[in-house]
Amino acid sequence: MATLRLGDIAPDFEANTTQGSIKFHEWLGDSWGVLFSHPSDFTPVCTTELGTVANYYPEFVKRNTKVIALSVDGLESHLEWIKDINETQNTIVNYPIIADEDKKVANLYDMLHPNASDKFTVRSVFIIGNDKKIKLTLTYPASTGRNFDELLRVIDSLQLTANYSVATPANWKDGDDVVISPSIPDSDIEAKFPKGHNSIKPYLRMTPQPNK
Repeated sequence: MATLRLGDIAPDFEANTTQGSIKFHEWLGDSWGVLFSHPSDFTPVCTTELGTVANYYPEFVKRNTKVIALSVDGLESHLEWIKDINETQNTIVNYPIIADEDKKVANLYDMLHPNASDKFTVRSVFIIGNDKKIKLTLTYPASTGRNFDELLRVIDSLQLTANYSVATPANWKDGDDVVISPSIPDSDIEAKFPKGHNSIKPYLRMTPQPNK
């Protein structure tokens, strides 16, 4: 299938998971979502990643964001692996892992990259908005673990910029100043951004984060 692009509706699917059978869009409901894939069960980097997400789970909840993992191994394998994750990462995996043995979801989301591996999924990440549209995609090689602090930062930015006429600058983090959208004329800034602003250049206008 064609590569999924930003703004596309995230493909819906039914799947078995470690928390029962789900219909993806129905499971998401009104929440944002993070779908992330793993090359296979019982692998070292994946073990640290799933443990990290379990430990960060309250941070995703605060952002009205559901997380769901995927591996092309089966349900029994996932359930055994979770025991190892809980033990070695000092956590409890409290979100579902999709059992994708037939690679249906992996193919639907283009998670199989034959030049990297024709058997395993790469480390794909999809952030999906509460409108079911894809807001961000990331693809890591199997050898490189993901930075979940960065994913939380991105969710903060996506949710902020979805509700206000702003963008976030390089290395922005929650609470920092933001960029006023170029589409906002100078004459409207005072009404829209009562906290004030700083015009560094006509096209570069900064303002305190509006929802803080």
